[in-house]
Amino acid sequence: MTRILVLYYSSYGHVRTLADAVAEGAQTVPGTSVDIRRIPETVPEDIRKSAGFVEDDTPVATPADLADYDGILFGTPTRFGLMAGQMKQFIDQAGGLWMRNALVGKVAGVFVSTGSQHGGHEATMLSTQIALQHFGLLIAGLPYSFAGQTSGDGIIGGAPYGAGTIAGSDGGFTPNPTELAGARFLGAHVADIAARLTAGTAARLAA
Repeated sequence: MTRILVLYYSSYGHVRTLADAVAEGAQTVPGTSVDIRRIPETVPEDIRKSAGFVEDDTPVATPADLADYDGILFGTPTRFGLMAGQMKQFIDQAGGLWMRNALVGKVAGVFVSTGSQHGGHEATMLSTQIALQHFGLLIAGLPYSFAGQTSGDGIIGGAPYGAGTIAGSDGGFTPNPTELAGARFLGAHVADIAARLTAGTAARLAA
C-alpha cells in the first residue's frame, strides 16, 4: 500500500473542508491508504472560543508520524502571506527527521485558504514549499491538466503551486465546487506520484 497523510491546521473549517476533499482524491488511486491528521492547537481555549474557532476532533499528528508516509499533503490558512504559526511550529519540531533524512524522496503537496484573492494565496503555497524542500520532499503542484484553475466564472482559489480556497474577509465563503475539485485533483496527483515512486523502489530492490 502507498500511505498518504493529509496534515492540516484549520481555525474556521475552510482548510478542514479542503483536507477532506484532498483525502477523497488520494483515495481514488488504487492501493492507497489515507490518514487525515491535524496540527496541534497552540491558541488557548478561551481565545479559541471568543474568536469563534471551530471545534475539531480529528486526531492530532506528531512530527515523528511523517516518516511513516510515502506522500504528505500540508494544509494551512494564510497568516500575512505565510503559513500559520501552528504549522510552522510543527515543522520546526521535525529537526530529528531532517537529521536522519527521513523524508527525502517522499512527495508533498500544499493546500491553503486565504481571506481574499490577493491575500497571500500563492505566497503561502510557495513559502511553505521552501520549508518542505529542506527536508528533501519532492513538491507536486496543481498542474494545468486541472482545467478548473483557468476558469473565469468567479473568484477561484488555487494556483499551479497547490489547491486553495478564498474564505472571504469575514470567513463567510465556503469552498466552491471548483476549489473542491482542485483539492481532489491535488490529492490524487500526489498519491499517484507516490505510488509510482514506491513501485519503482520496490522493483529496484527486487531486481
